[in-house]
Amino acid sequence: MTQNKPTYSLRVYNTLSKSKEPFETLVPGHVGMYLCGPTVYAEAHIGHMVGPVIFDTVKRYLTYCGYEVTWVVNITDVDDKLIVRSKERGISMFQLATQMTADYTSNLLALGVDQIDRMPRATDSMGEIIRFVEELIARGFAYASDGDVFFDVTKDRDYGRLSNRTADDQQGEGGGAASRKRSPGDFALWKSAKPGEPSWESPWGLGRPGWHIECSAMSRSILGKTFDIHGGGLDLVFPHHENELAQSRCCHGQPMVKYWMHNGLMRAANDSGKVGGRSDREGAQEDDVSGKISRSKGAGGLAALIAKHTGERIRFFLLRSHYRSTTLFGDEPLSEAGTALETFYRLFDRYERIVGSSVYALDYPKRRADYVPPASTAAWLPPLMELRDSFLAKMDDDFNTGGATADLFEMARGLNRAIDTDKLEENSSAEGKEALQAGMRILRETAALLGIFLKPVPRSSGSDSHAHLIEGLMGLVLRLRTEARARKDFPTSDAVRDGLLDIGIALQDGKSGSTWQIQQK
Repeated sequence: MTQNKPTYSLRVYNTLSKSKEPFETLVPGHVGMYLCGPTVYAEAHIGHMVGPVIFDTVKRYLTYCGYEVTWVVNITDVDDKLIVRSKERGISMFQLATQMTADYTSNLLALGVDQIDRMPRATDSMGEIIRFVEELIARGFAYASDGDVFFDVTKDRDYGRLSNRTADDQQGEGGGAASRKRSPGDFALWKSAKPGEPSWESPWGLGRPGWHIECSAMSRSILGKTFDIHGGGLDLVFPHHENELAQSRCCHGQPMVKYWMHNGLMRAANDSGKVGGRSDREGAQEDDVSGKISRSKGAGGLAALIAKHTGERIRFFLLRSHYRSTTLFGDEPLSEAGTALETFYRLFDRYERIVGSSVYALDYPKRRADYVPPASTAAWLPPLMELRDSFLAKMDDDFNTGGATADLFEMARGLNRAIDTDKLEENSSAEGKEALQAGMRILRETAALLGIFLKPVPRSSGSDSHAHLIEGLMGLVLRLRTEARARKDFPTSDAVRDGLLDIGIALQDGKSGSTWQIQQK
């Protein structure tokens, strides 16, 4: 079946060229996308969610624009850390990897990451990995040495183009492996087995793969020798992605990837260290992980964090800034994201009271080409349509979710203003309901591209089971206070405001009405 090429003008920042480039796929209408996944030796932390949430959003948007996307996220389930941790726990490496992969995937789903098509594991890909190494040896780019196999970086004239580093910067393995290498910068494709460690048969004896070769082999087996997008964190540019690129380019004599996309790292608020990371990976650079915060400060306990803040709040928090910028993690930024989301939830409550049905039951266009401008002539709808155009323009420009979320807030303000101006809560006509549905349909269409507001979520965390009751009571209080202000009964209005503040609830009056939030202690 032939698929028409989407006609939208998207631009993507390419780490290789250090510039934004027009997005043109290798096969018209199709996108192959690969994201480096975790090494599953411990429970997932929030740093593991940054890339998946971003590229889940990228896939949603590309699909909306008419592309057919195949998204692959690998699982590294054989590694020094896995071996050490499994011995500490007294279980096999395979058992540990299975448990931690289940933890990772459950947390992905909690954050709405459900667009992944394939999730290959290194241990299931040994045949492809070994064939890849054999091809590199046959082409003269790799060599065997006492059961190990190394990539010869001196044979790749383009080595370092992605990261702007040289082969001398590649630290490689130390210890006994260093003596078996031709050049200090050569890196392992295959490691000879050590006593008591998991191993696989190969032409060079029992052993297991190096880190970098896994992704080259798994991406080729699913997406082909060259594919469209390779994603990952900035800390993976060197050495991991530089080495992936070198292996694949030398093996195939053609580029591995058309667009290299790298997301910014997550750092602890008021700290310079990044959340999580591979501090003891082969070739990992010290400046990439300096000051890394511990799991006790946020790089862990993700399931508990989701229970406290909800997956939607965490996802929204991760998308409020541009994917290439640094994300500051902490309770305060997460709480701010939750407060921001309440703006939308309260709007949804107002919509339900007016229309008589849930906003989540409202249908909206799933493809960009399916959009039809509203038939309603309400004067406030054209500005909402302009905000939709602005949202899409920002997403077209390197998936700028930070700018796009700002447009969502403007849509919410516009809808609240329309409800107040047209007094839809007091006297909603059929025409008023129709216009409100048309406006809310625009908000839902755009928000769905970020993977938010797709289904009802808990309005508060943990043990607070009365959140819905609190929402209703606050809605009643705000309406009574609004009526008092309309009567110019300002003493009563001020008394309500001050009384709420005394119990920790702050009101904010604006042109589109009053909002409230619980103050953080």
